[in-house]
Amino acid sequence: MRALKVIIGLLVAAVLIVLAVGLFLPNEYRVERSIEIDAAPEVVFDQVNTLESWSAWSPWMAKDPSIENSYSGPEAGVGAKVTWTSKDSGNGSQTITFSERPKRIETHLDFGDMGQPRADWTFAPSGDGTRVTWGLGGTASGLLGGYFAKMMDGWVGADYEDGLERLKKVVEGDSDDSAADSAADAGP
Repeated sequence: MRALKVIIGLLVAAVLIVLAVGLFLPNEYRVERSIEIDAAPEVVFDQVNTLESWSAWSPWMAKDPSIENSYSGPEAGVGAKVTWTSKDSGNGSQTITFSERPKRIETHLDFGDMGQPRADWTFAPSGDGTRVTWGLGGTASGLLGGYFAKMMDGWVGADYEDGLERLKKVVEGDSDDSAADSAADAGP
C-alpha cells in the first residue's frame, strides 16, 4: 500500500511540474512557410483572394473528402467567407479581413473552442515570379497553451508546405485543374 501512495504522489508531482512549466512557456505562436511561384503576383494573389479557388489546392480538402464548404459575402476580397463542416476535421470558418492587391491578404479563422488565429499571405515580386509567404499566428490558451504554441509549427507547417506546393502547381498550370486559368481571368 505504501508503494502505491509513493507512485500516486510521484504522478501528481509530475503533473504539477508539467503544468507549472507550461505556465511559463510563451503562448504566442507563429507558423510561416514560403515558396517561389513562376507567375506574376497578381495571378497568385487572385487565386488566394477567391476562397472558392482554394478547393483546387487546399491541403485539407485533399486529405479530407468529407469537408463541405459554403461561401458567403463577396466572391473575393474583404468580407469573403467560407464556412466548413467535416466529420473528420471539425467545423470552422475563414473570413478575408484585409486585401491589398497584389501584395497582402489577411484572414480571421474561427475554430470555435479550438481558437481564432489569424492567417496572412504576402506576394512579393521575385525575378520573373512571385515569392509567396503564408503565415499563421495566434495565442494558445489554457493551462497547456504554452505547450500547444510550441507544437503549432509541427502541426501546421507541413500542411502549409503541401498547400503552397499545390498552389504552385495550379498557378503554373502543372495540374489538370483549370483554376489557374480562372484565377488569371479574375481581374481586380
